Amino acid sequence: MVFRSARRRQRTEPAGIRPRVSQTSLERADFTEFAPEPLAFLGQAACIQLEFFELLAKAVATSPGLAPKEGVSVVAGVALRRHHRLLDEVRAHDGDPVGIMQPFADATLEFREQIQGADWWELLLGIHIASGMLDDYFSHLAQALPRELRERVTELLAPDPRAAGVLEAEIERGIREVPGLGDRLALWGRSIVGDTLLVARSALRGSESGAGPGSGVEPVFTELIAEHTRRMDALGLTA
Repeated sequence: MVFRSARRRQRTEPAGIRPRVSQTSLERADFTEFAPEPLAFLGQAACIQLEFFELLAKAVATSPGLAPKEGVSVVAGVALRRHHRLLDEVRAHDGDPVGIMQPFADATLEFREQIQGADWWELLLGIHIASGMLDDYFSHLAQALPRELRERVTELLAPDPRAAGVLEAEIERGIREVPGLGDRLALWGRSIVGDTLLVARSALRGSESGAGPGSGVEPVFTELIAEHTRRMDALGLTA
């Protein structure tokens, strides 16, 4: 399956195999100073999960076989459940779901177009990288929310055992079976990191004014990149 890519590749060097890197986390980061208001957090997170669901639905529809179709459909179901539960939280805070998501809709749609890739394999890797980075990021950004809301959001964004490893397993299969796919996916994986980091940065208080939180939050993004390197390394790809 071939799609029209929304991006132009900038590099053509072949990929290599990276040595294993140690797993990092964002648990040491203090987001209190930079965290958005609860409704803004919920609206953006819900919008992102909806876009992940749409990408996953596309992956199901264009799947090369029944087995991967079934597996990816499970992951799509997780994203859709997260979306609905986040909107339940919006309603519980007397917010209008559509109105709360609307400020993030255009940017999130643009992000979806940027990471969908040129074929099914690039689509899967784009989802795997972007959802991994942003689920981790929003889980830790949620630490600045009020306690009960924080606990519910952290629980719903936690890795789902029903979906764990599905995308990774399909990508690994493709790398084994399709000549040259590993090199191409390594390039694609590197090309979408910047767009994903821009989405993460946009969630911080003050980002809409262009001022941003300054250098104090840079270690957070350094750790996000380290987590991305770990995911790529697990696939045998150069980050």
